[in-house]
Amino acid sequence: MSSSLTDSGTIAVAMPQMGISVSEGTILEWRKAVGDQVEADETICDVTTDKVDVEIPCPATGVLARIVAEPGDTVPVGEPIAEIDTGGDGASVAQRDTDAPREADQPGDGASVTENGSHAPEGDRSGFISPVVRRMADEHDVDLSQVEGHGVGGRIRKKDLVAHLEHASAQPKPSRPLHSDSPYVPDEPVPARTNGEGRREAMSPMRKSIAEHMVRSIQTAAHCTTSVEVDFSAVARRRAELKPGYAEKGVPLTYLAFVAQAVVESLQEHPALNASVDGDEIVHHPDVNLGIAVSLDAGLIVPVIPKAQRLSLEGIAAGIADVAGRAREGKLAPDEVQGGTFTITNPGQFGAVLATPIINQPQVAILDLEAIVKRPVVVESEAGDSIAIKPMGFLPMSWDHRALDGAEAARFLGAVKARLEGGSV
Repeated sequence: MSSSLTDSGTIAVAMPQMGISVSEGTILEWRKAVGDQVEADETICDVTTDKVDVEIPCPATGVLARIVAEPGDTVPVGEPIAEIDTGGDGASVAQRDTDAPREADQPGDGASVTENGSHAPEGDRSGFISPVVRRMADEHDVDLSQVEGHGVGGRIRKKDLVAHLEHASAQPKPSRPLHSDSPYVPDEPVPARTNGEGRREAMSPMRKSIAEHMVRSIQTAAHCTTSVEVDFSAVARRRAELKPGYAEKGVPLTYLAFVAQAVVESLQEHPALNASVDGDEIVHHPDVNLGIAVSLDAGLIVPVIPKAQRLSLEGIAAGIADVAGRAREGKLAPDEVQGGTFTITNPGQFGAVLATPIINQPQVAILDLEAIVKRPVVVESEAGDSIAIKPMGFLPMSWDHRALDGAEAARFLGAVKARLEGGSV
């Protein structure tokens, strides 16, 4: 947490640096109000970036003396968002709120103090809905106009929505009108709109970020896709041997972990794939910082396993489970979605069998693990050809023709295939 201490014992809390490419953050919600006692490392507010939502800890024990940035405000990194009074028990702050005389027409809890000490009415913030609250409302089909907000200016906080859901769970589902801006869909059929457009909803910050990133990638990279088909028989046997022991350690052993290890080892032999494009230069990275695409309700996020070349199969399996689990729980730090050098995505877990993934810029390639299904295949032997049922899966890879050619992409995929089929992972 960035902060500075003044002579008066007040710490100015600044918007922290939350990743190399993150230049600003938007205040979602303040957990504390002006005059509240705060402890060092206690969460005082929630901030969202274009990648993750982050809890901001208090840098020192004291009293929240001033809130500079309100919910909905987007603040550049390094700019102040609050001030903490560390001078004793903070009586001066508390007295300003409780002892100062007020005019009869001044508001109570909803008032704010201006620079000259006068009270100014807090504006109506009931229309501001944070991305966290919006996602929860979408997931539970909640009409937010029916939720009573108790935040600043009547804003609906996360705990207001949780309380509403808990109350609603004990009540019969009410019949409500369909609002044009509401995600709620009633059980009864509703006549279509006269304009025939259907329901509209604004993109979430994450969805906007994904859209911009994918369009920029298509417009920037010279996309090509090469694919190999892999016989996963050797992987299936090895997985069956290791899975019980891994489970005792709390490590889930998936096919993705085997593919990831084969990719990491093959990148050591084919460093042209572990690179990125920077203007007219190709940057070759010394470490394999492996990105693992994780599907969330709100979109897709790619947490990174740093220095994956140092990890064993068990380490990679544990790393995948860790970042995927924390991504779904919203507990990733911004730095954990930065600095990837190669990405693997896994739509096969949903039954997909073939795809052309979009490169995660500025990387030069992305590998797709498709569904592993049993199929009849031709098996060659000295005794002649035969038909056998084997677990087969495609590994399509999109790559940037600016940085490498088809032969190098094919050689890399061939190395991955050989490792998986030869049982060397």
